[in-house]
Amino acid sequence: MGSIDRKDGTPQLLNRLRLRQIALMLAVKEQRTLRAAAAQLGMSQPAATKMLHELEDALDVRLFERMGRGLRISEAGERVMDYCQNLRASVEALNRELMELRQGSAGRLAMGSIMAASPGRLTKALLCIKQQSPLLSIEVAVDTSDRLLAQLRDGVLEVVVGRMTGDHCDDYLFRPIDDEELVVVSSLSHPLARKRQTTLEALRPYAWVLQPPGSPMRTLIDQEFRDRGLALPRGLIETGSILTSINLVRSSTMVAVVPAAVARSHAEHGMLRLLPFRFGRRLEAYGSIVRRDHSLSQPAQQFLALLHESTA
Repeated sequence: MGSIDRKDGTPQLLNRLRLRQIALMLAVKEQRTLRAAAAQLGMSQPAATKMLHELEDALDVRLFERMGRGLRISEAGERVMDYCQNLRASVEALNRELMELRQGSAGRLAMGSIMAASPGRLTKALLCIKQQSPLLSIEVAVDTSDRLLAQLRDGVLEVVVGRMTGDHCDDYLFRPIDDEELVVVSSLSHPLARKRQTTLEALRPYAWVLQPPGSPMRTLIDQEFRDRGLALPRGLIETGSILTSINLVRSSTMVAVVPAAVARSHAEHGMLRLLPFRFGRRLEAYGSIVRRDHSLSQPAQQFLALLHESTA
């Protein structure tokens, strides 16, 4: 394989890389064999093999190892694949923006948020940006941080308001906004609703509604049970929808854990009760998250400025 001076090699690497090679990498990941990847791209297997060797030569690393009739990606190949997926997401975002410009729109913003940010800061920033850009098309996905980050990584979302989770945290730029307090809620007629104080032991026998495993909120709750030497309640209902959680507890003796900002607004309208229980742990601050390797669109920059302006 050839060798590139890594201190000064970026221009040379850009000259040697081709988008067709990126497409081949993505096809191999999807199809798992070089023959199937070549067929997907409408090329012969020898041509695909040559192209793969040219890419390895340009990068000066071995990307795959042959395993029978298939290919096993190497450690270096995994990192290259991450960048290939990021590049595809950037191209998809560019294609969407150009299509919207051709159609005469004022642009589009696809962003995601955890529920805790919705009642105040997120709503205020969205109202402000609509005042400034009335024709801007905005899509807001509300979910758990881990699921929103997956959509951010794949290029489906451009901005996320949530928490950092999982690996590759260095791939993102995080700006904190606020802490999030968690509370346990129930129906107004729940047996524990009139208690001045309650414990996890007293709450455990009831059916619980929790966020799915992997979300920061669920991780904190799991740790709370472990700290007290208790197993999780059996027969959980797991959902990332705060609205579903609230509707379930209002019509049963179930209990749910939701952000305090959301719970208090519902409690003020007599829709549920905040139970007198305090968690021993607190969630880390949530904030805005964007990819470091992705140039933000003008609407995304505008939204972030408004979001953090309201925070200040």
